[in-house]
Amino acid sequence: MNKESGYLVFDIGTGNVRVAIVTTSGEVVSIEREDIHYLTETLYPDSRYFLPDTLWEQVIRLAKKVIKNSPTVTIKGITSTSQRQGIVLLDKSGNSFIGLPNIDNRGREWEQDYLERDLIYKTTGRLPSALFSALKLVGLKKRQPALWDRIASFTSISDWITYKLSDVLVYEPSQATETLLYNVREQTWSKEMCEQFDIPFHFLPELKWSGSILGHIIPSLAEELEVNKDVSIIVGGGDSQLAIESTFAKTNDMIIISGTTTPICKMIDEYKGDEEKRAWTNAHTHKNRWLVETNPGITGLNYQKLKNLFYPNESYQQMEYEISQLDLVECVAALGIYLSDEKNASKKGGFIFNAPLAQDLSRAHFVAAALWEIACTIRLHFDQILEVTPFDLPYVWGCGGGFQSEQLAQFIANLLQKELRIPNGFSQASVVGAAVICNQALGQENLISKDYKTIKPDKNHQDNRYSEWLRTQHFFSEMNSTLN
Repeated sequence: MNKESGYLVFDIGTGNVRVAIVTTSGEVVSIEREDIHYLTETLYPDSRYFLPDTLWEQVIRLAKKVIKNSPTVTIKGITSTSQRQGIVLLDKSGNSFIGLPNIDNRGREWEQDYLERDLIYKTTGRLPSALFSALKLVGLKKRQPALWDRIASFTSISDWITYKLSDVLVYEPSQATETLLYNVREQTWSKEMCEQFDIPFHFLPELKWSGSILGHIIPSLAEELEVNKDVSIIVGGGDSQLAIESTFAKTNDMIIISGTTTPICKMIDEYKGDEEKRAWTNAHTHKNRWLVETNPGITGLNYQKLKNLFYPNESYQQMEYEISQLDLVECVAALGIYLSDEKNASKKGGFIFNAPLAQDLSRAHFVAAALWEIACTIRLHFDQILEVTPFDLPYVWGCGGGFQSEQLAQFIANLLQKELRIPNGFSQASVVGAAVICNQALGQENLISKDYKTIKPDKNHQDNRYSEWLRTQHFFSEMNSTLN
């Protein structure tokens, strides 16, 4: 039996954990997933956490499955990627005792305590928000001092995975940029930001760039997973950054990553801040390369939930077909994307449609409205990023599972009036990007396809429906103001 070389990739998202085997040529051979088990802490109005031991049991169980399902692949390296704002806390013995995901908002009550907002933004590329790790730690310190006193260090979820595999604790910059403790221009930890948030500097592990080799897998884990003991453990990175790696985008390209959220990023090789604080500036997986990002927050998750509600027993293909048959969109959605500056804050939303109900109003109209909203909010944030950094290329890259919807892809191309380029492997972009990183780390010839399909915009597109969507968002925003 001829064997291919490949990689084992751990991908910890917001909703689920995935483990995949991908070949050096970017073919995803096997993938398994399970939902992440979150718990709620009643000491805060809005918090989530997970038990690291439980998550570790899940990833090992899934790893065994994909390895068993891939007998023709020889594992040469293992890496990981994850949701960008999640962290795992470790004690003095190196044991992980609690995980705080990106959807944990335990620090929200203290966001306004930090008055040096200009300094924080200038240093970190973002304003203080409960979304980011430092505020999660502040919330923990305020209400759970016993847990705070246990902390010896913390790291991102993806770097925690490689720590468990190699016993080497690091923090990768594309993840560190989400902590509010990282100087994004200088590409190093910031003692000044640690002082701002009263977080001990010694909590911060050594920074290691994506693609660094930490060593070989721990022998006991090699035996348990039935892989060679010389398998390399390779530093991964943030899920958005690895997704971008799958597109082979170049400096000054724009990339839309359609997943649970929808980051819209421009790749730059010279750091530039934004005095008006309209965008984030992130570390990328390569030194001296950054991403300017706008992000509407929860998008794809709304689409998935509506699919489960209206099409619980049908395929995505059936749903897409019904949407494609609609002559008019009979309703407009406001599902929380536009309603708040806080990307994961809860607000009231809904649908607006003509009354009395039209005879032909169907379930497809509601899902189509959600897809249209995703496309509109991408347009809104695309226009916003253009205010920060110029962009005049005739195309944008698209990747992520959301682009399995041909309707969404066409909506976006029409609204942006840009050619949308969607590469092979787009639906598992972070996994394919992990293969790119591993190939570079191990000096493997890069045989990953650079082919892509092109969605061309309709040149006759009119913006009246986009304007209608904007009016609907303003209506719900005003309604939310009256409810507060």
